[in-house]
Amino acid sequence: MRKILGCVRRAANDYNMIQEGDRIAVGLSGGKDSIALLTALKLYQRFTPTPFELCAIMIDMGLKDTDMGEMDALMKYCESLQAPLHIERTNIAEIIFDIRKESNPCSLCSKMRRGALNTVCNRLGYNKLALAHNSEDVLETFLLSFLYEGRLSTFQPVSHMSRTDITLIRPLLYAEEGDIKGAARRLHFPIVHNPCPKNHFTQREYMKNLVNMIKKDIPFAKDRMFEAIVNADRYNLFPQKHQHKKQEFYDDQRKS
Repeated sequence: MRKILGCVRRAANDYNMIQEGDRIAVGLSGGKDSIALLTALKLYQRFTPTPFELCAIMIDMGLKDTDMGEMDALMKYCESLQAPLHIERTNIAEIIFDIRKESNPCSLCSKMRRGALNTVCNRLGYNKLALAHNSEDVLETFLLSFLYEGRLSTFQPVSHMSRTDITLIRPLLYAEEGDIKGAARRLHFPIVHNPCPKNHFTQREYMKNLVNMIKKDIPFAKDRMFEAIVNADRYNLFPQKHQHKKQEFYDDQRKS
């Protein structure tokens, strides 16, 4: 966990993610990434001079095939970390799969789970929500926006949601998925396997496989793409249409 903790410390410092008195809730899915985030933030809490509170929030979507033995192990793990775990029961799965019968449910599911997390944060008085997106997630989100939406965009390290007054932070954004997998294996994370029928059959999974294919031919490609996203001085895109005409107008105005 030392390397992951270093990534969390770097992200927190680079983007001023954590301030004194913050009450931070980790969105805990039961996967390796969110467990790694909770573990790393708990370690960071012990070493940082900036005091903050920490808990975990898990959204129960109502999927029938959830392994309750795995859930019990996860709850015991949170107890061992002294990180309170709040489980919010919802009917998200019923709405998506039974009522709306979504063929591509991931976007709606993400919005509904995020909304539920924000609601619990407000109810419990937590001002920040920590999500476990790692460096691969940064690239996958960028490629999804680029290829499917025609936008050059990815999620922000820190973003404030004015409607709920919750600030989203992503302390794992510098962490490598391989390091997280290694930590999960060495520390025996109590992973709760995802029972969603669309798991591993999503556009994001396709992007993950695409990045892995590129890395086979260009081993350093992932690092270069990530650096291009996080370093604004490497941007070299087209100017806004007709911007050169506007500049000529301003130049003429100054001369006159």
